[in-house]
Amino acid sequence: MVGLFVPNEFATNFKLLCSCTFSKITMLLPIFALGQPVLKKVAAPITPDYPELATLLTNMWETMYHADGVGLAAPQIGLSIRIFLADTEQVERKMVREHDEPFKRVFINAQMLDENGDPFTYEEGCLSIPDIRGDVERPSTIRVRWQDENFETHEETFAGINARVIQHEYDHLEGVLFTERLKPLKKRLVQRKLEAIKAGKVATEYKMKFYNVR
Repeated sequence: MVGLFVPNEFATNFKLLCSCTFSKITMLLPIFALGQPVLKKVAAPITPDYPELATLLTNMWETMYHADGVGLAAPQIGLSIRIFLADTEQVERKMVREHDEPFKRVFINAQMLDENGDPFTYEEGCLSIPDIRGDVERPSTIRVRWQDENFETHEETFAGINARVIQHEYDHLEGVLFTERLKPLKKRLVQRKLEAIKAGKVATEYKMKFYNVR
């Protein structure tokens, strides 16, 4: 096999050029960790002239998939705006589903119109709170109004796991974390782990950003 010799200086410049070029296409964003003030704010709606929205959404999808998530809300990347993504096909890979068809969608300016149906319990986790999982009880059916990436308005009823993922991500827009919905005993059991996460004492395969941690 004939090899290609590239001088070190040229190779370094080439790598930098490629890095800059590809960063304009996709960028893995740091996930904001528990303790970041943005995670406790009520997010603001956006308008169609929001700057570089398409790039932001692309980067959010890439970040979510890199972290093996099924959903990602803008506050989790440090932006207090009403955007979240959901791809429940990611849940499909991990469990058997019987009734609700998986989807992949962008939700902008979502409004929760109704939550009803028999409450059911399901184990949840969160990219902003790694290594913590717990049972959360939520209504089984919801109705949501939102805008897509083209700012077309939709209104639909969701059930089962689809509803669950939307509820979890919608909570992020309202400044609510799933750990706040855990049973009191479970909250006490994970308290030390939560404090460790706030202090940056957690290892993940994706980049995280901690509050007041250097």
